[in-house]
Amino acid sequence: MQTANPIKVVLVDDHELFRDGLKLAFESSPEIEVAAEASSGEEFLILLGKVNFDVVLMDIKMGGMNGIETTEKALKINPDLKILVLSTFGEEEFLHQIIAAGAKGFLLKNVDKSMLINAIKAVHQGKNYFSPELLPFFTRKYMSDNDDEVSLTKREKEVLELISKGYTNAEIADKLFISIRTVDTHKNNLITKTGSKNIVSLLIYALKHNLITLD
Repeated sequence: MQTANPIKVVLVDDHELFRDGLKLAFESSPEIEVAAEASSGEEFLILLGKVNFDVVLMDIKMGGMNGIETTEKALKINPDLKILVLSTFGEEEFLHQIIAAGAKGFLLKNVDKSMLINAIKAVHQGKNYFSPELLPFFTRKYMSDNDDEVSLTKREKEVLELISKGYTNAEIADKLFISIRTVDTHKNNLITKTGSKNIVSLLIYALKHNLITLD
């Protein structure tokens, strides 16, 4: 029996058995409802605008259009989409590409049900979510040149904490009673100070130096 407002998900994966396994797992969870499924990126793009849903569970390697290209095209159609990627070991090399494409999270397919549901909830709330196993990959990929700890101002730490919780620039500005332009300035200062390449590497820096924690 579903709750009044379950999170509606769309499954995009070219393996029917995997989709069936997810549907079976979610049947016992009143918090999640499978709204639709697609066996390819092309099929998913056709679903856009036809089905009501909250979160997309996207595979990376699919026949035809892969998950990265599908994510890019889907977000051009609807920039508000919340896409969580499910992938297998060995596909971590695509992590930076799928994040650059606009995905909100990246999980390995060996994830247990409770972590998957937590990830769906986090992404639904506008946060980012990544498998804990990916932290070493993040560190190797993004942290080679920015290993020295730096001194951050109180305001920069506040902005960093809100970034880590998935808040938008507008939401950060509202919470801290500053302008969006000032938020942008703080973000740029944080990236410059830490020698980061982008927001993802900034968050990894912050995790490594215990400036933030992931709930």
